[in-house]
Order: sequence, then C-alpha cells, then structure tokens
Amino acid sequence: MKKFIISILIVIISGAVAYKGDVIPSFGESDQPIYISEKSELASLEPDYNNQVVVINKNKAEFTEKDLSLAKGSWQNFSPLDYLNRVGVANAMLSKEMMPTEEREPLYVNPSGWRNKKVPTGWLYNRCHLIGFQLTGENNNLKNLITGTRSLNNPAMLLYENKVANYIKQTKNHVRYQVKPIFKGSELVARGVQMMAKSIENDQLEFNIYIFNIEPGVDINYSTGESSL
Repeated sequence: MKKFIISILIVIISGAVAYKGDVIPSFGESDQPIYISEKSELASLEPDYNNQVVVINKNKAEFTEKDLSLAKGSWQNFSPLDYLNRVGVANAMLSKEMMPTEEREPLYVNPSGWRNKKVPTGWLYNRCHLIGFQLTGENNNLKNLITGTRSLNNPAMLLYENKVANYIKQTKNHVRYQVKPIFKGSELVARGVQMMAKSIENDQLEFNIYIFNIEPGVDINYSTGESSL
C-alpha cells in the first residue's frame, strides 16, 4: 500500500477566539510530516498537545464516485454498536432540509468509557456527537455519541461542524460527510476522530482531518475512561 503524508497542523486557539461565519481557524505547520501506511496507524500516533489536528491526504476527502451520488437524496447512517458498546463510523449526505428547527434537549445517555470528573478547566468529558446536532438534529442516540474531551468537542470538532453548517446555510447545497471514531484495540475511549467532508454541487468545501481526543494536563486511560492529573 502506498504511503501518504499526513501534515500536522497546529491549531492556534485562545479563549478569546470565536468562530464567526465562514472563518477558518488559524493553523501553523509542524517541522516534519508523519508517514503512515494504514489508517489503523492513526490510533498509534503519539499526540503532541500543541498539535491536536492532523491533516490527512493533503486535506482531500477520500470518497468514491458512488459515495458522492445524490441518487438517494439526503440521508444519514450510523453503524451498530460493537460488542463493547462502542460506536462505529457515521455517514451522511447533508442538506438544509435535515437541519433541526427545535432546540436541543439535554443529553442523558452515556457512551462507552464515560468516567467523567472535574478537572481544573471544568468537566473533562463531553458526550460528543459524531454528526453534530446542528446538522441533522440527531441527539440522544448512542450510535452517534462518543466520550470526548472538552477540547475535542469544542473548539476542535465544532470548528469543522460550523464550517459545514455555514456552507449549507449559505448555498443550500449538499455535503457528503463522514466521521469515524478511531479506537485502539479493545479500548473504550476513542483515541481521536477522523472527519471528512466534500461539497457536491461545487468544490467550495472539502477537508479530511484527524483530531486527537486529548486534554492538556490530563492523563487519560483509554481502556476505561478513567483519568488523572
């Protein structure tokens, strides 16, 4: 299998930075790329806490022509839970019609590895949607939730979800979307998530990234979800 280059990008985010409109977060490029031969190796990448977002395949989505077809209109699909009650890949063909009009109700179901506790910055974990509520209105669905750190959920995943949502609202076009949790072995907490998106009617939107499920200053036991400072 051909090797491809993953360029690590540094997300420059401070507490005062907010996502506005179609603004993309600022990034800086690391000194050296990481080479991997298989996607499974994403689970084995050692995270640098200054480099939470990794760009895959030069940010080009890896959908096939069939994946990008509008023959079935708008849809979403979630993988069944595995024997450890872990989620799998979530796929969708997003459109404006799928976006919710009602307010989101509180989350109350617990994904695998949910061992939440307070850390200096607040609660360590969020119940992270694979396909964000703002995109399809899917909420308390265990097939769409992982145990994710505060920084994984917001700002990291939210920045890319907002980019997709803003594009759809502005153009009324479709977006092929996929979010894949990356687990290592039989661990209950994902090491990270891979997010891919590509606009259908034009080429204005496309990304292929991996986000580490980490929190600065916290040591996470991915096998159980327990943590220590």
